Amino acid sequence: MSAEQSSGGLTEYIVHHLTHNKAALGNGVIHLDSWVISLVLGLLGCFLLWTQARKATSGVPSKGQAFVELVVEFVDNQVKDTFHGDRRFIAPLALTIFVWVAFMNTMDLLPLDLPGWLITQVAGHEVAHHTYARMVPTADINTTFGMSITVFLLIIFYSIKAKGGWGFTKELFTAPFHAHGTFAKIVLALPNLFLNLVEYLSKPVSLGMRLFGNMYAGELVFMLIAGLFASVYTFVPGVLINAGWAIFHVLIILLQAFIFMVLTVVYLAMAHEHH
Repeated sequence: MSAEQSSGGLTEYIVHHLTHNKAALGNGVIHLDSWVISLVLGLLGCFLLWTQARKATSGVPSKGQAFVELVVEFVDNQVKDTFHGDRRFIAPLALTIFVWVAFMNTMDLLPLDLPGWLITQVAGHEVAHHTYARMVPTADINTTFGMSITVFLLIIFYSIKAKGGWGFTKELFTAPFHAHGTFAKIVLALPNLFLNLVEYLSKPVSLGMRLFGNMYAGELVFMLIAGLFASVYTFVPGVLINAGWAIFHVLIILLQAFIFMVLTVVYLAMAHEHH
């Protein structure tokens, strides 16, 4: 699908690119494009790390091995500085999150109309017009919230593991406002519970919304540039502006992957600590 110069054509162009490829799942729907692309990229990331680890040598490393070692060391140092417990699970988790989110974010750098062009070449323009494919899984709030909810469950798990079931429950009612005396503890129990619930629930919400908001905004800017400069006369300025935004967006892509990883490690480290 190509964008028109009119506002109606631009709106239709953006709506087309913001529409997910959906399939029915029970009483709801599943976004097939987000699910398939995120799964493929996750498997690709695992495969690339596995192949480099398998070929690793103690001598002069290849460029691929050196790059992977640099990423692994960088992530491990971040975990070491933040998490002071057993890192045997946390460090691989942080590496997986960083690589996976970075891969999904990088899909935003693909040409916006590439899927439509490929479908047009294979099946024709009419099929491409009615086929939807959003290439950036992290621009889908379902993807980011799925990841953040998983982190939330890990936070609860590590909190109970570190403090015990009774210790975790007791902390919900006795912190952050500590009290002496039975009456004071009863009075402060509900405020403490409310504050703890807000604290716990705000973590997955902020984690998922931050990644989604940044990637959705970046994707939308690419669509606006492509739509506004689709004319033959503005093609060259459009390419230059898109290239400039893509260069800047690389920083956002890596920064958001880093932030998601670091916040996950910080939240899990906090789960080990008492108020």
